[in-house]
Amino acid sequence: MIDTHLYIVPPRLPGVGNLGPPLLQPPEQRVALLCREMREAGIHAVLAMGSVGNVPDDPLGINATLTLADLVPGLHPVGAMDPTQAHPDHLRRVEKVLATGRVKALKGYLGYLHFPPDYAGYRPYYELAERYKIPVVFHTGDTHTAYAKLRFAHPLLVDDVAVDHPNVNFVLAHFGNPWMLDAAEVVSKNLNVWTDLSGLVIGDASIFSDPAKREVIDEVKANLGKAFRYAERPNRFLFGSNWPLIPIAPYRAFIADAIPQVYHAQVFEENAQRLFKI
Repeated sequence: MIDTHLYIVPPRLPGVGNLGPPLLQPPEQRVALLCREMREAGIHAVLAMGSVGNVPDDPLGINATLTLADLVPGLHPVGAMDPTQAHPDHLRRVEKVLATGRVKALKGYLGYLHFPPDYAGYRPYYELAERYKIPVVFHTGDTHTAYAKLRFAHPLLVDDVAVDHPNVNFVLAHFGNPWMLDAAEVVSKNLNVWTDLSGLVIGDASIFSDPAKREVIDEVKANLGKAFRYAERPNRFLFGSNWPLIPIAPYRAFIADAIPQVYHAQVFEENAQRLFKI
């Protein structure tokens, strides 16, 4: 199985902390913890999100991730796009990184960064994504800070760039939650739009057995099932956890319970293999 959405280094998002104690631990402890979670969940490959606010020698915010990737078999970095740095020098440095073939996707933090996906500063990244045949992942839906502006994180906005850039594959991270039905419409309409199922709930493993949380968990599961059926594109759905905001194995079981078993092979592995060339 493949987890298409987690963190091994702090993302450095405006107004957001380190996403939990695991990312504050020394690198060797982080690596050990992630490897254990991958074994327990039956995960053989993961995509780790990059950090924003990058420096010239790290234009996609992946240098720390690459260091840890050498210690975690199957870990692949996702580079962070900075729409305020779309000048030629920066883009040349980005392209040099992409040319190595190690970056599996580009990531845009909609909402956290106050720009819509059709902002001019993102367009050169789409051209690079098309040239190097890698997808563009966008955060969509709820955010972890009041600093974010939700109107930029609505999944319907990605429809615009999907139409304007038909040769680029786009991924709606978090299935646009709580706008899952809107995200399903974008997936249904556009053959170049996918979605990952990461972070629909967050917390420790007890959240799935806590009676006080049962109604919320059941509601998320029902909304996911309804939107999955509406989209009618099981070949466009990707498993992701959002670790360390949720343990991988219990979350994998939650998603498996929400998605019909006949589609598990696609959602948990085959779709990601095809999209990210893993």
